[in-house]
Amino acid sequence: MALDPAPHLIDALPLRGAPDAIALADKVGMMRFAELEAAVGSIAYGIAARGWAPGERVASWLPKTRAACLLPLAAPRAGMVHVPINPVLKRAQVAHILQDSGARMLVTQASRLAALEPGDVPAGCTVVIEEELAGSDAMPPASGDPAALAAILYTSGSTGRPKGVMLSHANLWLGAVSVAHYLKIAPQDRVLGVLPLSFDYGQNQLFSSWVAGASIVPLDYLTARDVVKAVERFDITTLAGVPPLWVQLLETAWPAETAARLRRLTNSGGALTPAMVRALRQQFPAAELFAMYGLTEAFRSTYLDPALIDAHPDSIGRAIPFAEILVVDAAGRRASQGELVHAGPLVAQGYWRDPERTALRFRPAPESSAYGGIAVWSGDRVTEDADGLLRFVGREDEMIKSSGNRISPTEIEEAVLAGGETSEAAAFGIPDARLGHAILVVARGDGSGEAALRERLRRELPIFQQPARYLWRESLPRNANGKLDRAALKAELL
Repeated sequence: MALDPAPHLIDALPLRGAPDAIALADKVGMMRFAELEAAVGSIAYGIAARGWAPGERVASWLPKTRAACLLPLAAPRAGMVHVPINPVLKRAQVAHILQDSGARMLVTQASRLAALEPGDVPAGCTVVIEEELAGSDAMPPASGDPAALAAILYTSGSTGRPKGVMLSHANLWLGAVSVAHYLKIAPQDRVLGVLPLSFDYGQNQLFSSWVAGASIVPLDYLTARDVVKAVERFDITTLAGVPPLWVQLLETAWPAETAARLRRLTNSGGALTPAMVRALRQQFPAAELFAMYGLTEAFRSTYLDPALIDAHPDSIGRAIPFAEILVVDAAGRRASQGELVHAGPLVAQGYWRDPERTALRFRPAPESSAYGGIAVWSGDRVTEDADGLLRFVGREDEMIKSSGNRISPTEIEEAVLAGGETSEAAAFGIPDARLGHAILVVARGDGSGEAALRERLRRELPIFQQPARYLWRESLPRNANGKLDRAALKAELL
């Protein structure tokens, strides 16, 4: 698709596809772009008819129903701000998001409403069952300021209570155009949406598909086998995942003809290991594999051209369209290794009602920035090679300091996974009186391969990088977005 840099209001997306083309397919049936536009207009009318002031928050706590897919467009069309709540969250987390966002409306299902307790829904917040959303008329596409707030996405809360990231129409629109452009999504593509719609990339899959005139198939899956069946049933061409999902999919039997349907795999939410890259390339030989890096505060920052992934399996690539990526040292000067800073129009507007945390993460861009303005200082350490390719090293606050050495958990995890003794691992520094930090690895499995793993690492890693202890688990915890929940593991261990 052509790269259109002009930001538009996000609810105009249904106008991008051919009216008779399929915009959405699910177990209910097919919805064409003309029907998508009509449904968005009807829901927007029903919301606006309640008479709330522009900018009020409309929350949704739903699985991937039609309403869940349309509300990200309908609420902003009605002049409201959409707050999607991950359907796997529990009542206390839901209550926090409703209270923190000041939601005036909660769209949910009767069964979910029954799981809440008195006081979970704040006074002044109207509960609407999703079947009651539609209005008696249709509201046309909105007109207004692309810088206006359109959504608040709450992070998973793995490091404390969830915080809301404020996203404008322009943030969402440019993110959709950027991803659709570098993935080369075309009208004939069919995208399987398995990621939560409350997750930035999960929601973007709706937007990037529709801005390209392609169709999306939202899927709530229970097992990896459900994903395989959906690829077959809907003739899926594009599948996005996070590393824990890829592990499950690689352990599942794929008929050769079903695997060959996939033309595009995209990874976010954690780095791929070289071993996983090789396995995915072998399992899905017809698919291009896109490694990506992003953070909710700036949506998406980098991607790796699939042509480079075999030679650079541990790289997160270069900046995506509309993003400026700088690697800076502690003084804010350009460096080959340092903190990743994201500048440009994809940068969010900060954290909702949290000026202190906003000031810590959203700060003036480095002097070398071409965009200037406010940038997101990620707290992630990366390296940049001579070709401009970036490699994720680890979060600054997760670096292991042992015997005077700074050790990246990612480097240890990649070494642990390289030999195949385990398919998942997380490395941590635990207090040690002599070393400062000793290295602890939590790995998936029964521990039968630990001796071989230790022997291999003695050959491959220096003494100061040798794990002191292993804990073996049948499975590793996930957060609400399906990522490995490092914070929960760390809290348990320490």
